[in-house]
Amino acid sequence: MANADQPFDGAAATPTGVPRMAYVLTGCIAVIGSNSLGLGPIAPEVARSLDTSVPAVMTAAAAFGLGTSASALFLARHIDRIGARRMLQLALALLSAALVVTALSPIVTVLVTAQLVAGIASGIALPAIYSSAASVAPPGRESRTIGVVLTGWTLSMVAGVSLSAVLADVVHWRAVFAAIAVLALAAIAMLSFSSYRDVRASQSSPLPLEALKIKGAKPLLIACGAFMAAFYGIYGYLGDYLNNGLGQPVSANGLAALTYGLGFGAAALLDNIVDRLGATRVMPAAFIAAGTVYVGMALFGGSFTAVLIAVFLWGLANHFGLNVLIMRLTALDPTRRGTIMGLNSAVTYLAGFVGTAAFGPLYTGLGFSISAFAAAVLMLIAALAAAWRTAEDTTLDIGAERS
Repeated sequence: MANADQPFDGAAATPTGVPRMAYVLTGCIAVIGSNSLGLGPIAPEVARSLDTSVPAVMTAAAAFGLGTSASALFLARHIDRIGARRMLQLALALLSAALVVTALSPIVTVLVTAQLVAGIASGIALPAIYSSAASVAPPGRESRTIGVVLTGWTLSMVAGVSLSAVLADVVHWRAVFAAIAVLALAAIAMLSFSSYRDVRASQSSPLPLEALKIKGAKPLLIACGAFMAAFYGIYGYLGDYLNNGLGQPVSANGLAALTYGLGFGAAALLDNIVDRLGATRVMPAAFIAAGTVYVGMALFGGSFTAVLIAVFLWGLANHFGLNVLIMRLTALDPTRRGTIMGLNSAVTYLAGFVGTAAFGPLYTGLGFSISAFAAAVLMLIAALAAAWRTAEDTTLDIGAERS
């Protein structure tokens, strides 16, 4: 069950029934997202300040992804034994330190190293956040609770990235990372004052690949890999397509990111649908919906207006897809949520690397439409993997059990 190991404290709930702890976790996601998404828009300013090139600066973003994937795979398994809340506090402390070093970086090598450490911290923090979200979710409100937490990505994309560019322009790019470091410390303080206390597993943490033996983990992780490879494969080249393919100004990239974030956030208002229908029923449909959006991009991508509409629907579908994916993964084994979500984060960032690398030659050689069709094929694979688990065992249909 989603929270069989953590009784819901009604006193800690808001009038909507979502526990207050969920909003603290939302802030934690926003902090991590602001760092991971914030470097790209200010990379030219960072490059000028450090007397280096933009590609050299963006090596820091690659180092962040590498650190996140590695720590999620090898360190997140200790979340179950030590406790998600404590591990999250430790990870945020490490992230804050890494951000301070990032802000003070005199050369690009220090910047890359600091972001590698930030990635290591994030690879622990993200699984801890998702595990905590599943633990505090009250019965029948799992999707709404996780949906609230996921809006942290919207905050980081809509507010964090935009404000980072303004802060870098008005003050300095170093102020961006200093501000995020302060927010990380604030998140630690909020966790310290919260009444949430997680339950620690009594057994030792399994090795990462041993968690693949958990019934139902493999098809869901395959779905995760296909889902994320499709997202990063299109998102990574959408900006170039808007600029060079459709002749739009660079500001169109920001508008597209804002539109995606609004769609992603708006979906949180509909998360009660998942609680009513159940994650196992919604998951294949969400992936098919995302695949349909990719087909729409391929067919109508010659119009900037059509692309913006598709990007909004893309954010909407991806919110549901990520929400139900987390719900089903955390329901597999509540005593090993940290390990399972660590695998999820590792697969996510590995798929991001593979998707970006594989779609590059595809986009360059065959164009954006073919790339979008390829993403749609990946979403079909994700939907089939999700449906495979549904046919094998429907007992994890949390919404149906709660109704």
